[in-house]
Amino acid sequence: MKIAIALGLAAMMLSTSALAATVAQGVQADMPQLIALYRDLHANPELSNQEFRTASKLAAEARKLGFQVTENVGGSGVVAFIKNGPGPVLMLRADMDGLPVKEQTGLPFASKALGKLPDGTSTPVMHACGHDTHMATWVGAARRLAAMKDQWSGTLVMILQPAEEIGVGAKAMLEDGLYTRFPKPTHVLGFHDAAALPAGVIGVTPGYALANVDSVDITVKGVGGHGAYPHTTKDPIVLGSRIVAALQTLVSRENDPQDPAVVTVGSFQAGTKHNIIPDEAKLQLTVRSYKPEVRKRLLDGIGRVVRGEAIAAGMPDDRMPLVAVREAEYTPATFNTEKLSQRALELFGQHFGPQRALKTPPVMGGEDFGRYWLADKSVESLIFWVGGTPRAKWDAAGGDSQKLPSLHSPFWAPDAEAVISTATEAMTLAALDVLRKG
Repeated sequence: MKIAIALGLAAMMLSTSALAATVAQGVQADMPQLIALYRDLHANPELSNQEFRTASKLAAEARKLGFQVTENVGGSGVVAFIKNGPGPVLMLRADMDGLPVKEQTGLPFASKALGKLPDGTSTPVMHACGHDTHMATWVGAARRLAAMKDQWSGTLVMILQPAEEIGVGAKAMLEDGLYTRFPKPTHVLGFHDAAALPAGVIGVTPGYALANVDSVDITVKGVGGHGAYPHTTKDPIVLGSRIVAALQTLVSRENDPQDPAVVTVGSFQAGTKHNIIPDEAKLQLTVRSYKPEVRKRLLDGIGRVVRGEAIAAGMPDDRMPLVAVREAEYTPATFNTEKLSQRALELFGQHFGPQRALKTPPVMGGEDFGRYWLADKSVESLIFWVGGTPRAKWDAAGGDSQKLPSLHSPFWAPDAEAVISTATEAMTLAALDVLRKG
């Protein structure tokens, strides 16, 4: 009996190895076309909720492969699916939007595109977060999985999501019936290129992987007047400064050090002239956490600290500061489910080797990918990293990512070939594993 089980496992491993080799060969054959697609997407980025050229181009690619395609889901989103017998429903996601950044990479296919911000202001646009590599990988995985339908059973749903950079795209697609109008997933997979890993290295973070992101506005009211006679005023700059300092205690003195949290004041604006005390100051905060209870404690604490400092400064009730949490911009924490995360680590380690498949720590960045799990916590969910920093630059910096361009930098130029080939192989292998026959 034990011999039979051992032989069965050996046969399965051999079969998996042969399948992985087939995937790798197919991806390499596709790479010239995928790189050409990547360069076109890189040169023609579009801002959040304006990704119509991008969506149309990639929807056409999916139709050629036999997918049933629906456009304009949640705005410019695309849903493409193939039903291929009984089995799980796997959703693969890529995001499409670029950023209002002027590219300075010096690449021959660098973006010269212009876009319009919501207020109508013209701005340069760049794929400074690597979504162009995500989309090329999306097409690469679609090609491999469509070509290998005899190797899997179930339903494959592939989505192109708008507006990840402003945190509203996943919510918009879900509200437009992603889980009701189309096959509802049992598993969700995505990936993101990473500046903090060398090109071609995969990072998997079980559990919380990315943070809750809240934007908070504080309007500090005061009584303005002449800078020479401060006793006749209520200075909002002084009060605002006290608020900034006191907010730091929410993390340093009220939060369990084992529960990560960040409260950053990113903007403090007040006044017009040296000798005028203004009647108002405005603060803008980003607040990061993982656990819901930590998020609540931080947001409640901000309101308490602001009011307390205003009372201490002698502000009357009708001049209390205003605290506004931008709920519409809230991005929930991304949680990678344990079972799918551990299986991916094992699978990627077997295929790429342990030096290229690492367990990585969580980060305080935000990603609205987490909404797909939050909408139904029975779904197995995973977003993993694929390093993009060119190996020569990584080595020259001694592996110190702080010495290298980060995501959202005008200088971010990932090793696209390494990212796309690695991510396409990884996504395809993970998909075949989820949808394996039997």
